[in-house]
Amino acid sequence: MIRLSVNVNKVATLRNSRGGNNPDLIQVAKDCERFGAQGITVHPRPDERHIRYDDVYALKETVTTEFNIEGNCEEKKFVDLVLAVKPHQVTLVPDALNQLTSNHGWDTITHKRYLQDMVKCFKDEGIRVSLFVDPITDMVEAAAETGTDRIELYTEAYASHYHQGIELAAAPYVQAGEMAQKVGLGLNAGHDLDLKNLRYFAQHIPGLQEVSIGHALICDALYYGLENTIQMYLQRLAV
Repeated sequence: MIRLSVNVNKVATLRNSRGGNNPDLIQVAKDCERFGAQGITVHPRPDERHIRYDDVYALKETVTTEFNIEGNCEEKKFVDLVLAVKPHQVTLVPDALNQLTSNHGWDTITHKRYLQDMVKCFKDEGIRVSLFVDPITDMVEAAAETGTDRIELYTEAYASHYHQGIELAAAPYVQAGEMAQKVGLGLNAGHDLDLKNLRYFAQHIPGLQEVSIGHALICDALYYGLENTIQMYLQRLAV
């Protein structure tokens, strides 16, 4: 079974745009779980423009499925937060300061020694670690040498080229999935996956365990409602 983790960043963005607590981020996370999501993902950034650090502590107390925190481990504030909260999983993403959204994975060859140290830091505290990587087999293979438990494939390229040729768009991810299985890594994926492109991806990427979806899912919920939308995404994953 491929698990669906709902990224609630966009809910926080909407809340922050007017102040107050509407929509209620914590209640939305609870409802996502109640409607069938198997995890909640957040990606706090230093400026707290969407998820606030206080939100992360509050979610830790309420999430009953899997709690996944994404972020840049080069920021001490982020590292301290994760070590204090101890989520089920931390996904390490090489974001630049003030970056709008994640747009590339780790160079696991160049940064192998650094990533080994960071992976150990979190695993020593019982936190499962996933590294955000591009669908390049050399990067996947080198990721295994860092000691990480999983990788998360950055799927923007797949989503961008999906309509130009689905098999061609998926091919690097198939190869990356095969390499992950070969070197013993768990496999997650995320970024721009949606109702149109998710089913094919879920059916064809070997070893896929979890997808993290936020922007598209929240946009779809405006039309279909949150409960119905989550069920639609779960159906796409039921391969």
